[in-house]
Amino acid sequence: MSAPELAPIPIPPAPPPPGAARISLHTAVTLLAFTLAFTALMAGVYQLTKPVLDATALDAQRRMIAEVLPPDLYDNELLEDAIQLPATPALGLAAPTTLYRARLGDQPAALVFETAAPDGYSGEIRLILAVRADGRLAAVRVTQHKETPGLGDYIDAKKDKNKQHPWITQFSGRHFGDPPREKWRVKKDGGVFEQRAGATISARAVTNATTRALGWALERADALYALPAGSQWKEPAR
Repeated sequence: MSAPELAPIPIPPAPPPPGAARISLHTAVTLLAFTLAFTALMAGVYQLTKPVLDATALDAQRRMIAEVLPPDLYDNELLEDAIQLPATPALGLAAPTTLYRARLGDQPAALVFETAAPDGYSGEIRLILAVRADGRLAAVRVTQHKETPGLGDYIDAKKDKNKQHPWITQFSGRHFGDPPREKWRVKKDGGVFEQRAGATISARAVTNATTRALGWALERADALYALPAGSQWKEPAR
């Protein structure tokens, strides 16, 4: 008959070394103080730099708008007379943007907004344009693109080698009577707008996006001007 197994004698845990609790508490307090100090420092830096960052952003907006709408064509505070556009597939925009309303003597002068061509040679081409109240395009400018340097990037006035008459300026002052809307295409597609050899895709994408954006604005102009500043545009039910 085998001897019964003896139950193991429990071994009590070793007591913490003297002062361990005090050290842990000191470490926690130090980390908390460091975290609070770092957070306060970051908040202070943000408060100090925010006015500079805001002023820089506003200056960039003004310069971008001035590319398509000279300041002598309006007398209101353009950046304050704005409405928000949701993602707008008709303009090729997948994210919200801002539309600005220019006025002269309290009368509508122009709409300034962004559009995008999804079918550039190397991807999306972003544009900003100003549509005057009489239906004419004040100007169009490319703001972002990935077109081939030295070939398709002539759509960007800053990169166009023809500094006297950049390609993009051929849209300035045009409307759907000059030329008729059906002629708002590049010449290779039977329209009136120039393209450059070897880079038709870039020109076609910009021309088509500009045409769509002009039509979109003209169809909605009255409603866009009438909305209170800061409002969110909602596409009317059809």
